[in-house]
Amino acid sequence: MKVKTKSTGTFFHSSWAAAIAFTALCSTQAMSDDGRGKPCSNFTIRGDYGIQVQGSRNTPPPNVVTENVIGVLIRKFDGYGNFEQVDNVKGSVSGIVPDRQGAGTYEVNADCTGETYFQPDPNNPNLVIKEKIVIVNNGNGILAITQSPPTLMVSTVATRVQKR
Repeated sequence: MKVKTKSTGTFFHSSWAAAIAFTALCSTQAMSDDGRGKPCSNFTIRGDYGIQVQGSRNTPPPNVVTENVIGVLIRKFDGYGNFEQVDNVKGSVSGIVPDRQGAGTYEVNADCTGETYFQPDPNNPNLVIKEKIVIVNNGNGILAITQSPPTLMVSTVATRVQKR
């Protein structure tokens, strides 16, 4: 049995156009750092951020065990792909390393995701901590997880430091 259907070409085409426009608008908003469709860049996170660290890691040899780790740091992004930081990180077994200075690089994508690369030990150039980041709240916040090394399971929450 064949069923005849009435053509709804005009309705279909205008619905399709509306769907495309809505998708484009949502995509622009998703990659916006300011809600006006401007894509993110390294410059989006220029400035100082207070960062809270929480997770677990392995202790150094010879007695390698997994320990909980917490910490706070201040990281200054230069807007051009470089950062400097001072951190205070405490392990449940290894203790605290106060005011450790360091530096690294970062890359921000237009969709407000990105990566950071930090070398925590100048005596061990093979150790690089790689983070995956998401920029939120118009660049006022950064959420991150550590991607490598695999034994470092850390997440961070960063908030832009408001100068008085």
